[in-house]
Formats: sequence, C-alpha cells, structure tokens
Amino acid sequence: MTATFPAARERPTLEPNPSGKRLGLLSLTALGVVFGDIGTSPLYAMKQCFRVEAGGPAGASVPPTPDNVFGVLSLIVWALTMVVTVKYIFFIMRADNDGEGGILALLALIQQRLHRDNDSVRLMVLGALGLFGAALLYGDGVITPAVSVLGAVEGIDVATPALRHLVVPISVVVLFILFLFQRGGTTKIGRVFGPVMLLWFGTIALFGALEIAKEPSILKAVNPWYAVQFFVNHGWHGIFILGSVVLAVTGAEALYADMGHFGRLPIRLAWAVYVFPSLLLNYFGQGALLQRDPTASFNPFYRLIPGDLIWPMLVLATAAAVIASQALISGAFSLTHQAMQLGYSPRLTVTHTSKLEAGQIFIPQVNRALMVGSIALVIFFKSSSALASAYGIAVTGTMVITTILFTQIARRHWGWSRFKASVFLAVFLTIDGAFLIANVIKIESGGWFPLAAALGVYLMMTTWNHGRRALHTLLREGSLPISLFLDDVKRRQPPRVPGTAVFMTSDESGAPVVLLHHLKHNKVLHDQVILLSVVTDDVPEVPAQDRVNVEPLGEGFYRVIARYGFMQQPNVPSIFPQCAPLGVKLRPADTSYFLGREQLIPTGRSKMSRWRKKLFVIMSRNAQSATQFFGLPPNRVVELGAQIEF
Repeated sequence: MTATFPAARERPTLEPNPSGKRLGLLSLTALGVVFGDIGTSPLYAMKQCFRVEAGGPAGASVPPTPDNVFGVLSLIVWALTMVVTVKYIFFIMRADNDGEGGILALLALIQQRLHRDNDSVRLMVLGALGLFGAALLYGDGVITPAVSVLGAVEGIDVATPALRHLVVPISVVVLFILFLFQRGGTTKIGRVFGPVMLLWFGTIALFGALEIAKEPSILKAVNPWYAVQFFVNHGWHGIFILGSVVLAVTGAEALYADMGHFGRLPIRLAWAVYVFPSLLLNYFGQGALLQRDPTASFNPFYRLIPGDLIWPMLVLATAAAVIASQALISGAFSLTHQAMQLGYSPRLTVTHTSKLEAGQIFIPQVNRALMVGSIALVIFFKSSSALASAYGIAVTGTMVITTILFTQIARRHWGWSRFKASVFLAVFLTIDGAFLIANVIKIESGGWFPLAAALGVYLMMTTWNHGRRALHTLLREGSLPISLFLDDVKRRQPPRVPGTAVFMTSDESGAPVVLLHHLKHNKVLHDQVILLSVVTDDVPEVPAQDRVNVEPLGEGFYRVIARYGFMQQPNVPSIFPQCAPLGVKLRPADTSYFLGREQLIPTGRSKMSRWRKKLFVIMSRNAQSATQFFGLPPNRVVELGAQIEF
C-alpha cells in the first residue's frame, strides 16, 4: 500500500459583499451566534437597575419611581445606540485583519505596523493592554453562561413561587448538559440557533409592544434629556447606576469577534433591521410596566408575559440563554486557538468538529475550566441579581482596551488626523470609562472574580510567551551556524542512510540542537535532511500558494519554512507535496521526524523570576505533544531528550 499525505485543512472564505438569499441566510445565522449574549440581557438588565432587595453593591440600583424609570430607560437606549450601534457597528467593525475581528486580531494588526516602525515601547504597552483585554474575555466566558441560564430559569419564581428552590439545581443541570455536548460540535444544533433567536427576538418585541400600547408615554424616554436629568438628580449615585445599565450592552464585543465567521454586512443588517428594534421594544415595554406597576421590579421581564404563557416563555428563554452561552464558549475556543498560534499559550488539544468548517473547534481543557467555573458561580451566587454584581468589570475593561487599540489602528493604518483620532478617543473613552468606574463598586461583591480570572490568564499567557522566548534564545546559543555545520559534514563525510529526516526547529537560521545531538549519538545522516520551521504570521490566514519557502543548503540539506495564519491549524505532512515542485521530494513511508524534548531546569541563566520559571515548566509538561499538534504520524517520530537550564 502506498502511503499518502493528508490534505491540508483550509478555512473557507466569506464573500466580501453577499446579497440576496445568501445575505439573508448569513444574517439569520448571525442571529443565533453573534447576538445571543446581548439578546438575553433583557432577562436581567432592567431588574438589576431597579433591584429593591437587600444586598449587592450600594448605588447599583434605584427605586422604580416614574422619574427613575424614564432616566434609566433613556440611559439604556443611548448606551445601545452609542456603544453598540455607533462604536462597534459603525466604527470598530471597520478594523478587520483580513476579515477577522476580535481583540487578538486587532492586536496582531497593530503589531504588524509597530514591528515595521520599530516602536518597541508602544509595542510593549499596547501588547500588554491587548493581552489583558483578551484575558478579560475568559472571565466574561465563565460568567455569561451562569448569569444567562440563571436569568432564564428564574422565570420559575414568577410562574410557580413554590418551586423557587429548584432554580439553582436546574441551572446546574442545564449548564452541565451544555458543556457536555460541546465535544460533538455545534454544526448540527447550530442550524436551529438562528430560527430560535428569530423567534426569541420577535417574541420579546411583541410582549414589549403590547405593554407600550398600554402606556405609550414611555416612548418619551428616547429623549436623552431624561438621562441627563437622572445624573443631575442623583449625582454620583447616578454614575454608579451605569454599573447595572452596562448589562444591556454585554455581548457587544461578540459583534466584532465573530465578524470573521459571517462578515460585517450580515451582522450590521441583522442588528439594524431586527435585533436593535426588538431590544428597544422590550426595554420600553418593561419601562411601561414599571410605570403602571412598580412592584414588578423584582422581575419585569417575566411580568410582561401573560400567566398562561410563562412556562413556554421559560423554555424559550432557557434555549436563548443556552445559545448566548454557546457563543461565548465557542469564542473562548477560538481565542485560545489564536493565543496558541501567536505564542501566548502552550499547545492544547484542538479537535475539529466539522469536516467542512475549519472554525468549528473543541478544546477540552478550556471546556472543563469554563464548566467548573460557571457551575461554581451558580452555586455560590444562587441568583442572576447577585451574579450580576460580578458582571460588567470584564465587559467594560475590554471595551476600554478596544477603544484604545482601535484609535491606534485609525491613526497609523488609516491616516486619521490627530484631531479626528483624539475626538473619537475622548468621546468613547469617556463613555467606556464611566461604565468602568461605575463597576468599581462591584469588586467587593463579586467583581473580583473576573478580575482574578483575567489576571491569572494574563500571567499564564505572558509567562508562556516570555518562557518560549528565553528557551528559544538558549537553544539558539546551543546551535551552530548552518554554514559551519555543513562544512563539517562535507569534511567528515558521515555515513548516509536511505530516506528523509525532518528536523523541526524554531530557529530559521542555524543548525538545530536536535540535529547536533542526532549526529553526535547516532553518527549517521539520512540522504535527504530537511530543517523545518513552522512560523505563525500576524495575519488570520496565509494562502496555500504562499505557505512554503524552500532553500537548498547543499550536502542533501534543505531549509523549509512553512507559514500559517493565527486562525489556521498547522499540518506538517501536508506541507511536503507543495515542496516537490521546489526540489524536495520524499516518500511518507521513508520519512522520519526528529523532535527535541527538553527537560527544563529552572536555574539562574535567564532573566525570568523563579516563580515564573516554575510556572513555565508546569505549563510545558502539560502541553500537547508536538506530534499531535503538528499532525505528525506517531510511528514516524523520533524524540531526542536534553536537559536545559534556564
């Protein structure tokens, strides 16, 4: 039997300007993936603003008086308008990295320019900001499933108060099942996400409109003067209420992060035509209800629903909450995959759950961490109102960082004038900063959790990056210039054996240490030797035709450099068919792969602190093997160990 190389996995590309049925289909699909988080905010946002029970951070809620209802509703309307519509939909989504969005894609775009400009100081500062923003999204990814599912299941309290004690157990079961099914991927269930969210937004809009019809004067809250008057009447208390108002815009970052899956046009269309109007109708409906009946403030969303329809609405809300959670979970998988490719995370097990869609991935380590964190939060906080106290810090922190990074892109890539960039930064940093300051009071009552989670992730990401750089420096010091090595091979003429040896190395210039060890201990070389470096560029994808560069070195040696984007999964065996026209021909059955397995000993050779060295060692030991990560055939791999002090 003749062995063959596996085909390379290429990501499908999106049409830049879809139209007709294709645009409608993409917009419908985007409803189920992009807008789940922000679409379920009505479950708890207004309730949190007018929460009257004891507990929670002081200043995060106000009594449901008529003036307060108009003021808070006006704040929500203009938060959705300015933050989501103007900032993210109109401005931020213009900053794509070859079609990809998200904070790491934005950071990679900035790094490209700063590397060219050799601006190391700005690169370090903005790099740290971007990484911390990405780390904050993990905190968001833990909280969102918990608060969304809890907010939906709490409809039981309105339908049948006697069953209130079942809210937490049912929420835990729903979350467990949700994370359990991640292994199978979202390809099949994703087909129903769009129609379910279409029904969800239509339903909440209908119930909101019915309530508005009873109290049409609530529509006056669209006037921003009510928001201004609210601040005048409440002073600093009015600023702190933004800590609850921000719950209405959670999920805005998902619009940008998921741009690479659907394109900006379908997302903009779905938001402007359907999602934004539906949210406004529901929030106005809740405001109208509170005008008529202030006692409904304990759960205004479910009090909108007629008694006979509460249980069906409970089921629909739970389905919408699961979809909202799915978007954040899938986002965490994609973010981790990008971090691995960009050198900020150790290799983890990446399972592609779809043969057609390369973006459909499952990372079990991340899934377990999110599941444990979400279930623990439900058990600890017990209600969406209490958990909302922990919500907001991660969201507002990421929004502030995105604003800063976007301004750099606009100034350096698009040539915005200093005045134009400064106006944008001043306006949106004021808005985002106000939301962030308002959430500071939540730290003691739960806001510490996303900050602690983000800090932990940030330390691990930076530790891995610094550790890999330090290790790369040490390995380079232990290698030889390739010219000296080849001169020695030519002079000594070591025995050559049939076949091809592939030595994987991160050093694109010297002779790798694993090659030196192989020759030292085995005293032979293969007829054909390939020094292979897999490089990840600061772009989402590298086209297949630009992937491989082959350099003949003489004496049967070749240097092969394979380039991938940070959204692509390397597959080493699939590289070599592209090398054949460039002079490198090999048979898979006669090819051996040589890898180095370093045993790291934390000493004083590198400048990293000792605790970071120990953390790096632990992360290295738990990383996925290079054999699995690069798709190497296990029966063709030879590993050579070495102790390295660093």
